Amino acid sequence: MNTLSYLFSPLKLKNIDLFNRITMAPMYVGYAGADGRVNELVIEHYKKMGSSGASLIVVENICIDVSGLGSPFTLRVDNDEFIQGLEKVAHIIHKGGAFAFAQINHAGRYAFPKERIAPSPVKLWDITPREMTKSEILMIVEKYAQAAERIKKAGFDGVELHGGTGYLLSQFLSPRLNIRTDEFGGDIEARMRFPLMVIKAVRENVGNQFPVGYRLLADELFPGGFTLDEAKVFAKACKEDIDYFSVMVGTHESFKMPPYVHMERNEGYMVPYAKAIKHAIPEKIVIAAGRIQTPLYADEIIKDGEIDLIGLARVLFADPLWPKKAKGEIQEPIIPCNPNCSQCMDMLMKGKKPYCSQWSKEERQEFVKKIEQIKASEKSS
Repeated sequence: MNTLSYLFSPLKLKNIDLFNRITMAPMYVGYAGADGRVNELVIEHYKKMGSSGASLIVVENICIDVSGLGSPFTLRVDNDEFIQGLEKVAHIIHKGGAFAFAQINHAGRYAFPKERIAPSPVKLWDITPREMTKSEILMIVEKYAQAAERIKKAGFDGVELHGGTGYLLSQFLSPRLNIRTDEFGGDIEARMRFPLMVIKAVRENVGNQFPVGYRLLADELFPGGFTLDEAKVFAKACKEDIDYFSVMVGTHESFKMPPYVHMERNEGYMVPYAKAIKHAIPEKIVIAAGRIQTPLYADEIIKDGEIDLIGLARVLFADPLWPKKAKGEIQEPIIPCNPNCSQCMDMLMKGKKPYCSQWSKEERQEFVKKIEQIKASEKSS
């Protein structure tokens, strides 16, 4: 495996020098405390990820405003009081040898508060969110900018805007979810207005030398939704202020539909979408994810020159030593993510802290024990 010269070649991302082409794609695990703070479980998780051998770790789904919390156990950055905890996360990742980025987000219609805000009052299951006012839109733009600045203060090397999974930024882009009749709704140029404002505000707050990435929803995979053709238009429109695009497909509404369920079992199922975005903006760095299981396949993706970086999420969750094993630093075989298993997602949907079915019995027992210790500690404090 140590002949994977493309996968383990360096790449310059803005002002940082990545030592290989492996990144940890942001994967929501809900390990934060009920107050959105960093706890021992979060630190332990990112200690593993930071020392995995991946060059870049992206901390997932940090909420920019309480109205956008997807769960009570989501990390928060909507106030200066959260900076200290996030500093610990950045530090533990750096200590492991990797660069640390943080993804910021507002869940919009997927938030858990009773009153949810969204571009338009389009019903989601049994809840209809409230349409955002123009003043709320401007307020959320500023919240993103402030959150990005806090991420920088916390010592992270870059920030990523979560425009994937059907969250707020992508909700404005979606023709089925954004049916506004003002300047923020209508054709693709109008639907892009809000996310472009967010990107501009973030760039102004962090400066030109701080890397800003974007988690791009390339296709909702839902009838009447945002498509790849529009994703290309959007990527071109914001490329001057974005340093990389991390490409994904599907939303919480399409994840359980047959087309997605069938395709997501295949290795590299998101790669064609990432390649399409790269073709549209060849001068920008593009990350491809989607169950990239084998090092040889990952190396081929980079070798083709159509993809710059690979993103490992569940694959790295299943085996945090994947990069070191791929490089030959550790001789044990890679533990694969089981394509027929959805335990981690199922546990999250039930409000539980997820662990991987591929972990050893000892690892799972230790994890459960740690959760109980943290619960006991939170009750006594």
